[in-house]
Amino acid sequence: MNEKRKISLERANVLKSRIMDYLEARPSIKKGQELSQTIQKRQVHIKNVLGATDDTWNDYKWQLKHRINSLDVLKKLLPLNDKETKAIETISSMYRWSVSPYYLSLIDPDNPFDPIKLMSIPTALELSCDDGSLDPMNEEHTNPAGSITRRYPDRLIINVTNECAMYCRHCQRRRNIGQEDQMRSRSELEASINYIRENEEIRDILITGGDPLTLSDTQLKWLLDNLRAIPHVEIIRIGSRTPVTLPQRITDELVAMLKNYHPLFINTHFNHPVEITEEARIACEKLANAGIPLGNQAVHLNGVNNDKFVMRVLNHELLKIRVKPYYIFHAKSVKGTHHFATSIDDGIEIMEYLRGYTSGMAIPTYIVNAPGGKGKTPILPEYLISRGKDYFVIRTWEGEILKHENHPTEDIETLYEKLMQG
Repeated sequence: MNEKRKISLERANVLKSRIMDYLEARPSIKKGQELSQTIQKRQVHIKNVLGATDDTWNDYKWQLKHRINSLDVLKKLLPLNDKETKAIETISSMYRWSVSPYYLSLIDPDNPFDPIKLMSIPTALELSCDDGSLDPMNEEHTNPAGSITRRYPDRLIINVTNECAMYCRHCQRRRNIGQEDQMRSRSELEASINYIRENEEIRDILITGGDPLTLSDTQLKWLLDNLRAIPHVEIIRIGSRTPVTLPQRITDELVAMLKNYHPLFINTHFNHPVEITEEARIACEKLANAGIPLGNQAVHLNGVNNDKFVMRVLNHELLKIRVKPYYIFHAKSVKGTHHFATSIDDGIEIMEYLRGYTSGMAIPTYIVNAPGGKGKTPILPEYLISRGKDYFVIRTWEGEILKHENHPTEDIETLYEKLMQG
């Protein structure tokens, strides 16, 4: 064996040793596609209780109509103790809850702290702390017209509905949910469109809610037609959790309609590998096959994904279904969600165990939203240690400290002239 090959093999062994802790932890992290048979058995039970056939189960309109929002129905589908029952009764009068039959089938009924259950079923923890705000992003004061939120120079949000397939317990807009589903009025949407038309610097529109994919195809088409008719609108994005909570919504008809509005992007919201089921895979691949780029905006949640290995598995599973990990959001200080809060230190540790340990495609940006709706602020581990006049000192992903030359940038034309002058 030559010396170069020997050095290479020694280095390969060092690299392998750096990932052994992850390889040992990975088998214990549950993944939705590996649980397909278990989930299907739960679905059989739910279908029997709700009187569903296979055809109706796969109809998103049936799923929406039969969202579980009654404690009596929930108790028939999921074991609840007296304390859980009392908590749900109390919270129901304060915060709306509802879960699609499909998403309910992802809950492990034997685990009281199942991550899927924590995200979908109210707990007494929602009443344990009165801190936080119902509007931590200050959206009420960034609404120049219609149902717009504007926080940045060249892009804005249109909020089109308060309806979701499932009301996440960590929702940042729980103040908008109310007790009834309500699409924004046509006049509000027209005012939003007119504002965009009159402000030519707006090039990027995010359609959000609630969940905009709870709207009908006809309603979505009207909105997209109007936005695409504005010459300076370059990008349209849709923010939707339906690929996660209601994958049946991603119908062939919806996809055929959406592909007429490119460049169109969809950002979704997977938080745990169990959510990446066979149904979710099919939904995401339909969208990807139609040329719609998919990004994921996870929220860093205590008890759900506050683990460096869970987050790595999540990102790997996302890439396998062609969803790019885009953001990890530090949880916002929303009233009633304090139990989901994590420290920024935890988020930085997760980023430390992604950079270098997995491919760049699997590394999202960790974001803390500045208080008062002041915008997204990226948070990174510190890799720049110090700098001098013509050098800087960096820390590699393995923790090695290295000195790197730092040459000033010279104009390309000046460099060329120097070369020609000999």
